[in-house]
Amino acid sequence: MPLWSWRVAAAIPDGLDEWFGPYQARYRQKAQQLVERLSLSLPESGSAVEAACERLTERLLASDPTAEQAHRALMRIYAGRGHENAALRQFETCRALLKKHLGVEPEAQTLSLAASLQTRGGNRQTASAHDTAQPPQPIATPARPHDQPSVAVMPFDNLGGAEDEYFADGVVEEITAALSRIRDFFVIARQSAFTYKGRFADVREVGRELSVNYVVEGTVRRDGNRLRISVQLVDAETRTQLWSERYEGATEDVFEFQDRIAAQVAGAIHPAIRGAEIELARRKPPTSLRAYDFVMRAYPNIWGRRKDTNGLAIELLKKAIAVDPAYGRAHALLAWCHASNAVFLWAEQPESELEKAVAAVEAAGSIGDDPTALTAAGAALSMGGDQERAATFIEKALTLDPNNAWAWARHGWIAIYRGEAALAPDRFQRAMALSPMDPFAFAVRLGMGYALAKTGSLSQAVAIAREVIAAHPDIITSYRYLAAWSAMGGDLETARWAAQKLMAAQPSFTIERFRSLPIFRNTPEWADQVVEGLKLAGLPER
Repeated sequence: MPLWSWRVAAAIPDGLDEWFGPYQARYRQKAQQLVERLSLSLPESGSAVEAACERLTERLLASDPTAEQAHRALMRIYAGRGHENAALRQFETCRALLKKHLGVEPEAQTLSLAASLQTRGGNRQTASAHDTAQPPQPIATPARPHDQPSVAVMPFDNLGGAEDEYFADGVVEEITAALSRIRDFFVIARQSAFTYKGRFADVREVGRELSVNYVVEGTVRRDGNRLRISVQLVDAETRTQLWSERYEGATEDVFEFQDRIAAQVAGAIHPAIRGAEIELARRKPPTSLRAYDFVMRAYPNIWGRRKDTNGLAIELLKKAIAVDPAYGRAHALLAWCHASNAVFLWAEQPESELEKAVAAVEAAGSIGDDPTALTAAGAALSMGGDQERAATFIEKALTLDPNNAWAWARHGWIAIYRGEAALAPDRFQRAMALSPMDPFAFAVRLGMGYALAKTGSLSQAVAIAREVIAAHPDIITSYRYLAAWSAMGGDLETARWAAQKLMAAQPSFTIERFRSLPIFRNTPEWADQVVEGLKLAGLPER
């Protein structure tokens, strides 16, 4: 059946629908049979036939969301492109719509197709497991301390080329940021939601693991300067699809699309939320989409927890700044990376890295409406020893975005560095609730240990350090703390074991270099106690 005949059948003038009804039903049935046949014998991915089949399938589903043959065709198209996760999500959408509108389960053919896709996806994940880092597991997930509607924005499936993967991630980053600034919501941090990237997870499983009521899923496809985003909001307990929408336009429209998606998701979850509240939360986008691209490419490396990935992030952020020198977020994130080089002792000259961090904060300019930039700048200043100014940045970030897990974590560390350790645990607990699978969850747990050690609970602090080392043996910082706290508590055997591990991983470590870090500036007596513990553990002074 030619595509023009389906278009005619889809738009019937008023008054003729009763006469044309039987013909319309027949055309729809033939169109469904057509997409089924085409999807079973498609040529190579990217062909004109595949594109025409996809367009017709989408028209069918827009007219009748329960068109099961169309759902199957779309599943095959996605699978043919290597996007098994998107195909499986299409199956879940199909199942939810059939149950909602018809009260039935999918046909045996649909179930069989889904089962074969699950097998293919599982084999692919197993095959690649040796080549990719495993997602961080929560060390200890506190109960969710709220009664607000809670939502997780899952990684969107990239239906374009592999080179666009970072772009799809950037869309999710901004939608999450916009939603998290609504005070009536509890929004899981992007870092935790992204531990599901690259694998299919049932929304009920996600709801249980992240303790959320709602899940946002979607797909992104960029083709040249054209952009298509499909989004759906799902009840995590019932799997019911509450809202769905598709957005198409130029790539430059991405910022508008992100804000519209956040506003519509918010309105679907909480009808009292108005679009104006999203408008108030909007961050001015960068002047250059290319600079934005570089920052999005930097994000995975920023959270990489290693010297080499941190270096890659620095290079990408410098490229963003070269394109758009006024891009405040790029400068702020660059400051965080330089400060990390210093505090984790990844650089031979920590003082030089801290100077670069402060310079990057000064270059960031006006970032007062961007919680991510404020947090990065505040974190860098805190690691550089300026706790008062750092607190100003972090508190402003939390005023704008009360769901910012990173800001809550840095707020906890500022309390420690200020000598107010008793205030830190509540802040760290809040951070863990917002991002239970965060790649930097180890830092939050070590912060809890640090607060306990400073308030006299050394045995509990040591237990936390052991826990972190068991979960993340590659985190070198943990061995420093375990060596100091164990020695301070009289357990020299554990202290010397931790010292040996530290020197094996970081042969250049000296107590003098560690003591010179500005994080000890406000607590000299505590710093002296730590130094004595490190000496007892057998670590070199110079």
